[in-house]
Amino acid sequence: MFYRSPEGKIEYLLLEHRAGHWGFPKGLVEENEKPEEAARREVGEETDIEDFEIIIGFKETEKYYFRVKYDYQIKERGWKKGEGILKFVTYFLAQAKTKQVKLSHEHIGYLWLNYDDALEKVTYSGAKKILKKANEFLIARHPMS
Repeated sequence: MFYRSPEGKIEYLLLEHRAGHWGFPKGLVEENEKPEEAARREVGEETDIEDFEIIIGFKETEKYYFRVKYDYQIKERGWKKGEGILKFVTYFLAQAKTKQVKLSHEHIGYLWLNYDDALEKVTYSGAKKILKKANEFLIARHPMS
C-alpha cells in the first residue's frame, strides 16, 4: 500500500504487528475467495482503508516457514504450539486515496514512510525484497523528476 501526495511524493504503509515486527497488510484467503478479493478484504479489516486502487501488473508471492509460538495463532488459526507452518503470501501493490488508518486488533502501530525509511523499518528480508520490487515497479511506471 502506498500513498502518492499531489506533489508526487510516495509513502509506503507499514504495520506494526502485535508480535513486534513491521510489515504490510496481509492475511489468509477465505474459501471461494480470489487473491485480489482477499487483499481488498484484509486491507479493509487491518487498516479500515477502503478507498484504494490495486495497481495492475504487480503481483509477487513470498514463501516462508515459521513455527507457531503465539497464543493468538493457536486461538485464531487452530494451530498447535511448535507446529511448523509453510506460508505463501501474494502481495499486490495498491494506491491509497487516504492516509487515515484505523488499526485492527492484529496491529499496534502504523507508519507512512518514504522508501528508504520503509526499507530500513521493515523487519523481514522477504518483505524488504517485496518493497524493493514494488518501488522499482513504481519508478519504472512513473519516474520521479
